Amino acid sequence: MCPPIYFMIKIKRALISVSDKTGLAEFAKGLHKLGVEIISTGGTSGLLRSANVPVKEVSEYTGFPEMLDGRVKTLHPKIHGGLLAVRDNPEHMKQLEQHGIGVIDMVVVNLYPFEKIIEKKNVGLEDAIENIDIGGPSMLRSAAKNYKSVAVICSPARYTEILKELENNSGILSDKVLVNLAIEVFERTGQYDRTIGNFLNNRFKADNAFSDFPKEFRLDFFKLQDLRYGENPHQLAAFYSEAKKKEGLASLKQLHGKELSFNNFLDLQAAIDIVREFDKPAAVIIKHNNPAGIAQDKTLEAAYKKAHLCDSLSAFGGIIGLNRPVDIKTAHAIIKSGFMECVIAPGFEKDALEILRGKKNLRLIELDIYGILEEKYDFKKVSGGLLLQDKDNRQLKPEEVKVVTKIKPTKAQMDAMLFGWKIIKHVKSNAIVLVKGTQTIGIGAGQTSRVDSAVHAIRKAGAKAKGAVLVSDAFLPKEDTVTYAVKAGLKAIIQTGGSIMDEQVIKEANKRKIAMVTTGIRHFKH
Repeated sequence: MCPPIYFMIKIKRALISVSDKTGLAEFAKGLHKLGVEIISTGGTSGLLRSANVPVKEVSEYTGFPEMLDGRVKTLHPKIHGGLLAVRDNPEHMKQLEQHGIGVIDMVVVNLYPFEKIIEKKNVGLEDAIENIDIGGPSMLRSAAKNYKSVAVICSPARYTEILKELENNSGILSDKVLVNLAIEVFERTGQYDRTIGNFLNNRFKADNAFSDFPKEFRLDFFKLQDLRYGENPHQLAAFYSEAKKKEGLASLKQLHGKELSFNNFLDLQAAIDIVREFDKPAAVIIKHNNPAGIAQDKTLEAAYKKAHLCDSLSAFGGIIGLNRPVDIKTAHAIIKSGFMECVIAPGFEKDALEILRGKKNLRLIELDIYGILEEKYDFKKVSGGLLLQDKDNRQLKPEEVKVVTKIKPTKAQMDAMLFGWKIIKHVKSNAIVLVKGTQTIGIGAGQTSRVDSAVHAIRKAGAKAKGAVLVSDAFLPKEDTVTYAVKAGLKAIIQTGGSIMDEQVIKEANKRKIAMVTTGIRHFKH
């Protein structure tokens, strides 16, 4: 249990030095009105003077000029002594008096924009280095360490609430506010340093022969919203964005429907991962993070109808992913599908949006699907640690496919197999997908044996399995999958190959007069 906190400070002197000057003039005017003396640096002091706010230059306050092209401005005992002195420690206060150092009650600092600089294409190393802030983090950390006596603000988003509290409490800030401000600072400076470390590691790793994987892997996430619950109603949940960048699902625009759930976000990610694979109009329906149906066609309406037809029973209550803006015909097709949870697409035509808004609970999500940056890493949390791997972005080139049977697949069969291979890596293993043309007709996902997945996919396809091709995310360990495929009328198989049973599996395919090709690529998804 935390001990009670009893400290409240009155702000009499503030040091302000910011890179992001958003809202600063009004905040400083409010401080001046409350009688706060303001110390500042360079560009910040110029802005404040232009806003008619009295300000004292740091160099005037310390008696020491800025030097080294501004690299040294605030690194001075008059600054850090005034921040770090414990006010109820008589010896500290005596030393301040001996050296003519005054206390500083508030620090307002935000850091050089290192993150924005390194986002620039082909950013130079020297430019990045010059935007590593030294004095800013030092002042923030000194003030945060002495949070009982110093208020520290590192974000312009705090100005309004802090000024309001000062005005309502005669220039005094409460203990709760001081603690929260200090915590925010240590989180911010930690994240800032990790960003610098990651940048330098990536820039120099080739020269230093580092592993492709960093020695330490750290990520920063910032809460965007609380969710109603997690995967189940008894679990609490929230949605976070990565490093304050609103990219991917963090940048989505919800146009209609109730709040997104934890499971919605998971399924939306699965949906966009799949439809991004295709250049032509494509549609997917996701259920429990697996595709229930996928299709590509000349029009979005046709693609959606074929995707839904794959498994209309499982599609009920699903997440629809589309890689083109939704038009009127596609909107009508979605309405006729019955209850669906969400539609995510790059956009919605005006009339199509009005049609879909007729479904009260249908969530409509707009997202620039092709504008999403390709993720480098994939990670999974385990007890006591984290598993990190490259994202499975491996594409199959037609020339990599090897025909291993006497019967060669037709061009149509090969095209269908290559279409299915784009899909298979998005299906939970063991995975089997049946394809005709550019349409899935049966999907077997997440079974504990490959033959069970095949049986499941064939049962889903029914009579449509005749003439289709079978796609497997890994090698076939036994002949049984081939046997079931032939009995169902399938005509070709694409699989990884590489099993110790390859000879027997290929022999069975030749015996059953079915074409088979191997890729040498496995696509497990656990």
